[in-house]
Amino acid sequence: MSGEMDKPLISLHLVDSDSSLAKVPDEAPKVGILGSGDFARSLATRLVGSGFKVVVGSRNPKRTAGLFPSAAQVTFQEEAVSSPEVIFVAVFREHYSSLCSLSEQLAGKILVDVSNPTEQEHLQHRESNAEYLASLFPTCTVVKAFNVISAWTLQAGPRDGNRQVPICSDQPEAKRAVSEMALAMGFMPVDMGSLASAREVEAMPLRLLPAWKVPTLLALGLFVCFYAYNFVRDVLQPYMQESQNKFFKLPVSVVNTTLPCVAYVLLSLVYLPGVLAAALQLRRGTKYQRFPDWLDHWLQHRKQIGLLSFFCAALHALYSFCLPLRRAHRYDLVNLAVKQVLANKSHLWVEEEVWRMEIYLSLGVLALGTLSLLAVTSLPSIANSLNWREFSFVQCVATSSAGNTDSGTRRPEFQSQDPHLPVLHHQTSFLGSRSFGCSLVPVPTPYGHEDLNWTR
Repeated sequence: MSGEMDKPLISLHLVDSDSSLAKVPDEAPKVGILGSGDFARSLATRLVGSGFKVVVGSRNPKRTAGLFPSAAQVTFQEEAVSSPEVIFVAVFREHYSSLCSLSEQLAGKILVDVSNPTEQEHLQHRESNAEYLASLFPTCTVVKAFNVISAWTLQAGPRDGNRQVPICSDQPEAKRAVSEMALAMGFMPVDMGSLASAREVEAMPLRLLPAWKVPTLLALGLFVCFYAYNFVRDVLQPYMQESQNKFFKLPVSVVNTTLPCVAYVLLSLVYLPGVLAAALQLRRGTKYQRFPDWLDHWLQHRKQIGLLSFFCAALHALYSFCLPLRRAHRYDLVNLAVKQVLANKSHLWVEEEVWRMEIYLSLGVLALGTLSLLAVTSLPSIANSLNWREFSFVQCVATSSAGNTDSGTRRPEFQSQDPHLPVLHHQTSFLGSRSFGCSLVPVPTPYGHEDLNWTR
């Protein structure tokens, strides 16, 4: 499977001298696509590169043919649905009814719904898009799949974000056929059950880092508790008892003292649930019984807790390097020198303190290196658990924080909430209804504006 993931999106033997896809052999499996938007074009490119023969149905095939790979046949919708047994429906929900004229040609075929609702639409409609499509075409078998995959992932290959493709349908044969296609395209199909699960599948792209909510709240709670304790001990107590004003320690010193405490506790919480799970299995005498829900959720959040522990440790290292740069530290050095002159001491050297600091720094560097190694090994599995929205959010935040400081750096372009929609060439709010997320690379233009008004 890893070999399939590492293979290039388009094989070299499929590329001609004009950098366009060569013709796919006639014996290749034929797949139909209804729609000519962003997602339809990326899907056609991926299918052709995976060895399928693609037929695209469009209202205006002459205008949209140049936007698709040369190996894909672009024709009218009536002709596109005549021969393929599996047809991808890349059309908005509100325009499903416009396909009812094709009901006779679509009878007995497999329709793969790739649409995503907005948050408003998800709350407004009780039935999912896939169930609504199935009600319009009762003679067809509807499969919900590929809605969590972005157009960019289809073009670049399943390297970023989650490679899993949730699939649900009422017909096992249809799910098996679509699962085989997902495997051929380099993705990992996940059986989500009957079509009644489509609403849950359609809600997946609407979520934003749900697995990080509990670990983040836990880390923030620990930070607040330890910060309050260090504030009372290092700032408030000297002020109350000795009238020493040490409130300047709040931004750097107290934070630096708090971060390693949080890192240690989080790291212990990574390994503690494994010990509890092993003890519970020994007590039960079997490993086949389900863990309690609290322990099961704890085990599932271990990687996130571990990465937050590494984050706190890395911040502690940065804050420690910044300590000598503070103005307060320079004043302390001057005061120490003045005291040494007044005490007529020419050489100040405490052997115990020197050794203690040397060992402390050495062990700290080794501990941070070990924790970095654990964090690096956890990153691939964490990245694979992100859906397209979460991955785009992380990339968008990283790009914005790195690029917005440079006035000459181009801000990332934003694309719609639905991964199948084209890029919007203006900045929009990340939490907007249909407009949020960032594009990692610009999606090629121009687009057929007529088709973009209703197709994906």
